[in-house]
Amino acid sequence: MSFFKHETAVVDEGACIGDNTKIWHFSHICPGSVIGADCVFGQNTMVANDVIIGSNVKVQNNVAIYTGTTVEDDVFLGPSCVLTNVTNPRSQVRRQSLYEKTLIRRGATVGANATIVCGITLGRYSFIAAGAVVAKNVPDYAFMMGVPARQCGWMSRHGHILKNADSKGILICPESGFKYIESENSLKCLDLDEEAPLPENLTEGTVYYDDLKN
Repeated sequence: MSFFKHETAVVDEGACIGDNTKIWHFSHICPGSVIGADCVFGQNTMVANDVIIGSNVKVQNNVAIYTGTTVEDDVFLGPSCVLTNVTNPRSQVRRQSLYEKTLIRRGATVGANATIVCGITLGRYSFIAAGAVVAKNVPDYAFMMGVPARQCGWMSRHGHILKNADSKGILICPESGFKYIESENSLKCLDLDEEAPLPENLTEGTVYYDDLKN
């Protein structure tokens, strides 16, 4: 495998890293971790033992991913967001055998300085706002804000709030034109399966968020 490691980064023996992944300054990848292809790990990031990370994952500066965490493909972890693996930590009580599982599903975004309490699942393409504290499972495409985080709507795969449903309940992403429909407190894309990659012509952003949000 061929990946890039900055000279200040540490990759322990026993870590498995996919092609074209980049690991930047002062980062540490621990033994037993598995990382896919085309990922980027910013400065001062850490991946603990036995963490599993998919492909095309972007981990921004100052993020630690602890044992018990699984990150699927296409996830974005914003600067200084916080992941945990014990709900009730005490320095005097050893709980290394009791690490809780956190699953961040394909395409999810965790904003800067957000905190994800362990033992939960963030659904596919969910969007956690900057500074939010998430302590329960999050549905696919849900837009979560606040402390504690509450769902404030739905987010498209391109990261736009979906609103103004038509008479059939269909919501349209202003950037991609993809159609979505809500049913029983869940959202589904009508144009593309949730496990399918974006078509190549839709992977390059060309319009600023503020130009589309209204």
